Amino acid sequence: MTYLPREIIHSVLSALDDMPVVCITGMRQTGKSTFLQRQAELQGRKYITLDDFAQLAAARENPDNFIDTEKPLIIDEAQRCPELFVAIKRAVDRNRVPGKFIISGSANFLLMKNISESLAGRAAYFNLHPFTRRELNGDPPGRSFLKNFFASRTIAGLPEVPPIPLEDIVKGGMPSVCLGSMKNVLNWFKGYEHTYLDRDIRDLSRIGNIIPFRGLLHLAALRTSGILSVSELGRDARLTSATVANYLSIMEISCIFYRLAPYLNNPASRLIKSPKFYMGDSGLACYLAGKDDLADDPLKGAMLETYVAQNIVGIVSSTWQQANLFFWNIQGRHEVDFIIEVGKTCMAIEVKATARWEKNDLAGLKSFVAATPHCAAGILAYNGTTPVDLGGRLWAIPLALLLR
Repeated sequence: MTYLPREIIHSVLSALDDMPVVCITGMRQTGKSTFLQRQAELQGRKYITLDDFAQLAAARENPDNFIDTEKPLIIDEAQRCPELFVAIKRAVDRNRVPGKFIISGSANFLLMKNISESLAGRAAYFNLHPFTRRELNGDPPGRSFLKNFFASRTIAGLPEVPPIPLEDIVKGGMPSVCLGSMKNVLNWFKGYEHTYLDRDIRDLSRIGNIIPFRGLLHLAALRTSGILSVSELGRDARLTSATVANYLSIMEISCIFYRLAPYLNNPASRLIKSPKFYMGDSGLACYLAGKDDLADDPLKGAMLETYVAQNIVGIVSSTWQQANLFFWNIQGRHEVDFIIEVGKTCMAIEVKATARWEKNDLAGLKSFVAATPHCAAGILAYNGTTPVDLGGRLWAIPLALLLR
């Protein structure tokens, strides 16, 4: 199968110029091992996976000798041997060479714990997200529409584009699904859920009975792109708020879902207001919610927003790390799905699932732009074909163009 380059490579290479250790984590099956073995810029490094029992045994037997190589080293599934992190710390302290180690693993919560204890100040961290539309379409690296529009705020010369098919949202961005290598996608997602629950959660947490966790996972998928209410989730799942909070932390730290903070005038207060939350992949969200056809489905808007979120997060984390992502909500009045902030400037994005929009669809954007002098642009991202300048710092942009 042809390898599709990942945009995160630009941030990784920049970090390798400065830091002795680069750590790459992310959801299981987002393509970390393939990226480390096939990305052109990483060729020439010695690649080792601790899924190989012989390598794992050697690493446990003598971790210092295991990492003592002339070539820069890639260690995949590194969390399987915690002793390695102390050995890497010793090696870095003896001779701090930029770019010496790349370590990777799916069990993010265990991996990060070991890094925080052993490699503080020595490692840079990156999350490999599911494929973005840019990566799947082979768009020019580093030149995303979002970043260019934030700087230029012009639609001159932009082409018409086809709408995003609902099938793309159901597929999501997991490589095995979106690249078409699986004949039965449903079976793949079933296997993924089983692997995630049994291998990551049961093995690496203190959860004994997995059934309540599985139920909460499905309930969370049904609420993706909504305001997170631990008490409501607990009520529906028949679990205590403390248990729900613990389960959500496990999902979050293993990258199955993530939170989006509200955009407020006081940055400190962002930490105490209710966030929105999204499943890490729209395809996984659709599967867990029991949705294989979104046409006329009440959850179509939520799943489309989840798909847009995973693409924006992928773009920002890979090529636009100066940007921060939020949402805006005035309870009972107005909401804007995404606020991208860079320095003292921001841009607002409201997602519309249909190919047409009404005047009242602009209400939230107009309110935010009017209340925020440093907002450079308000974008109504709709699933149509033609970009339109609406005046007053407002634009209507097709989703397929927004995510290029």
